[in-house]
Amino acid sequence: MIPDLQACLICDDVRQERNGKFMLIGIFDVINANQYPLVFPRMCLVTRWCNGVGEFSQVSRLLKPDQKTVVAQGQTIRLKMPAMEAIATNVEFFMNITFPESGIYWIEVLLGNDLKIRLPLRVAPLSAPAGKPQI
Repeated sequence: MIPDLQACLICDDVRQERNGKFMLIGIFDVINANQYPLVFPRMCLVTRWCNGVGEFSQVSRLLKPDQKTVVAQGQTIRLKMPAMEAIATNVEFFMNITFPESGIYWIEVLLGNDLKIRLPLRVAPLSAPAGKPQI
């Protein structure tokens, strides 16, 4: 049985406590910058799967605003879910991603060849505070 994608979040970092709980730090959906291309040092993608049985493969990728060009792609992650009550939580780190321009980028998570979710990631110019010019 194919698992359900219970959660998918973008954040700055993830820590795991001794008791196994994950702590997500800095959940975001927008990146602001003054200059492009922008090299973003670190982005984490957290996925959590449930209600499935079998072995599966997950691939995540980041697409440019044209929704075709791949900016970054994660490694294939193997999911082993031996029973319906099994849960699989994956954390991927994307390092030094280059965003050539501002716009809406797209994060896709595929299970096998099936697209399970597409998240927008807005990369936008910094806004100057009211009354102050942008540099």
